[in-house]
Amino acid sequence: MSIKIGSLVIRCYEYDKMMAFWKAALHYVPKYPPSDNWIILTDPQGNGPNISLDKTPEKRIGKRSKIHLDLYADDQQAEVDRLLTIGATRYPWRYHPNDDFVVLEDPDGNLFCVVQK
Repeated sequence: MSIKIGSLVIRCYEYDKMMAFWKAALHYVPKYPPSDNWIILTDPQGNGPNISLDKTPEKRIGKRSKIHLDLYADDQQAEVDRLLTIGATRYPWRYHPNDDFVVLEDPDGNLFCVVQK
């Protein structure tokens, strides 16, 4: 018997923006036709875990999520630039010398990192 991550679920208020952003960010496609409040995005090559978006009726306030995604990139700067053009924003992180990641926020304010492979 084995187990693996099938889907990472992100609860979101800005559902349509989040759907467009994560599809473009990861080059994922809908696994099934999206509903008004749920979508499973999948890697068309079947290599990565699914990302599922679950619409929530109110915006999250208070503490940020304790889980975030690390996106590994061959060309970190090019990917950061691309993600910024499709809706990500820079997060004011205090970087240390030799950090290999850049912290961004998705359209719903969830943090994620772009890591140089």
